[in-house]
Amino acid sequence: MTRYGYFGPSGTFTESALLSWADAQESERTAYASVDATLAAVRAGEVDAAMVPIENSVEGGVSATLDALASGTPLIVIGERLVKIRFVLAAPAGMTLAQVRTIGTHSHAWAQVRGWIGAHLPEASYVPTLSTASAAFDLAGGGGAHHDAAICAPVAAEQAGLAVLADDIGDIKRAVTRFVLVSRPTHIPAPTGADKTTLVLYQRQDQAGGLLRLLDQFATRGINMTRLESRPTKHSMGDYCFSVDIEGHVLDERVGEALTGLKRVCAEVVYLGSYARADNAPAHIAPYNTDDDFRAARRWLEALRDLVD
Repeated sequence: MTRYGYFGPSGTFTESALLSWADAQESERTAYASVDATLAAVRAGEVDAAMVPIENSVEGGVSATLDALASGTPLIVIGERLVKIRFVLAAPAGMTLAQVRTIGTHSHAWAQVRGWIGAHLPEASYVPTLSTASAAFDLAGGGGAHHDAAICAPVAAEQAGLAVLADDIGDIKRAVTRFVLVSRPTHIPAPTGADKTTLVLYQRQDQAGGLLRLLDQFATRGINMTRLESRPTKHSMGDYCFSVDIEGHVLDERVGEALTGLKRVCAEVVYLGSYARADNAPAHIAPYNTDDDFRAARRWLEALRDLVD
């Protein structure tokens, strides 16, 4: 791949995630103003792949990404990155902490610093921005910003020429955001033994036990889920789909059989890729659920069927 997109602007944690990808530093990179615009660029062929945030350890799933992946022309995830999040409060040179009245940042960043703000700047008002980096660059541009301080990554404050009024202000010091690299569905990375598969599942109808019927497809095959979130389908009130991450690769026998079962019981299964885990953690395989176990069971069944006249 030679062309990469990312949810920008420059100086975001998303750019940091992209730059950790093997060949991204030597390739053409384009920033986009929103997750929707970033993924639209992949679908249109403007870029070969793009990095977007999908989940963080404080706020959970990033709804814009989950919704954009669940609908529209199919895309698949081909990799993921985990980035430790460190926020600073930055402002133009000469401003003091006591002078801060309005603070601009992205909503997910604000959720991760509310405790610090409440303790140190309880009278300050929050101003939503498209990204943490845009909060910094808009402020540095002068005149156009509606805030007088920004919460952003240290690199964004440095690039924008802002002074850091307070460092490492996150309420949870070990906060991590997960980013995914998304491409058109032209290939699936080979299994590594430490893989994850992402799906979106749609029920045939809303009924008692409906979600249990879907989850049973994983449980009976010893597949561990690493994420489960409900998202509105936008068709009607109370109509939800389920975004799921499971351990394993589509080539794993247990995962393949689970996908077959889901295809049978779901109204729709959106396959969003199988890819190496960023933490390299191997899958937990329950007893009697290895590939050899499934193959042996299949051979036994085929031998019985061969006896039929």
